[in-house]
Amino acid sequence: METQLELNEERIRLFERFKQVLPEVGFAVLGMLDTIYKDGALDAKTKYLIALAVALKAGCTNCILAQTTRALETGATKEEILETVSVVVAMSGTTGTAESLRVIKLLDEMGKLD
Repeated sequence: METQLELNEERIRLFERFKQVLPEVGFAVLGMLDTIYKDGALDAKTKYLIALAVALKAGCTNCILAQTTRALETGATKEEILETVSVVVAMSGTTGTAESLRVIKLLDEMGKLD
């Protein structure tokens, strides 16, 4: 069984390959994301936490891994991520809980829950 860290590394590797085979699309996506996630009325960290909630609701593994990682990179604490997970559980019930297990496992593998 792959770890969440391995899945995340694979996601990053595959997006690099995506940019090689579809460079215009890949770089357009990156440009769009740079624009959307820059600080504005909401800071980048808050936007990534919102994106994590949406990813959990959508059940998108790659999105969950990416948004959790980016939230951490922009300064989100484990407590902020876990509260985001809690809101998803409140809004989605058992499916939100099931998808949130991936976040718990990723944080655990990163040593963030110790």
